[in-house]
Amino acid sequence: PQSPEKANTFVHAFLKRSMPKMKDEAIQDMLTRKAVVLEHYPQKKVKQKRKKTKGFTAKQRRELRLFEIEPEQQRYAIFLPLHELWKQYIRDLCHGLKPDAQPHMIQSKLLKADLHGAIVTVTKSKCPSYIGITGIILQEFKHIFKIITKEDKLKVVPKLNNVFSLELDGFISYIYGSKFLFRASERSAKKFKLKGTIDL
Repeated sequence: PQSPEKANTFVHAFLKRSMPKMKDEAIQDMLTRKAVVLEHYPQKKVKQKRKKTKGFTAKQRRELRLFEIEPEQQRYAIFLPLHELWKQYIRDLCHGLKPDAQPHMIQSKLLKADLHGAIVTVTKSKCPSYIGITGIILQEFKHIFKIITKEDKLKVVPKLNNVFSLELDGFISYIYGSKFLFRASERSAKKFKLKGTIDL
């Protein structure tokens, strides 16, 4: 074991290194208290920035043709099972389309529902050539619907200035495209307000 003198010298030297700003008198004063509280200066941790995984740009998606449906896949019969899945999805979403169901409750759910697979008909339009187009919605974008008709033709129908109708279990709902200019993901989180009169 060390002698008291050596131990005192070691402690004094240790405190001097640990607290270089303190004077010898202050260190001696601390030693007489028999208790020493050492100041600790923790090193600041440098936060590493998380790298966000970058997806494809719009230009890259167009070049890769990610959203294009190949001509051999543009057949109405192929997407009928998708329509059957959509019908079951809507029935589950609306807890069954019963005769006593409140129309405005079903309408509010349909406004936020995913429409991929729904059969829609253009009932009103400022462009007469769109009226009467009926088919299954294959893709929904912010401004357009891509619809496959029974004649196996892929139609690109703008939402603006068009009114669409969809029918399920005797319940007919109308979609005013001019008020529907959202992506499907944005629409699911949007709060729609009931309005009295809506025009094209």
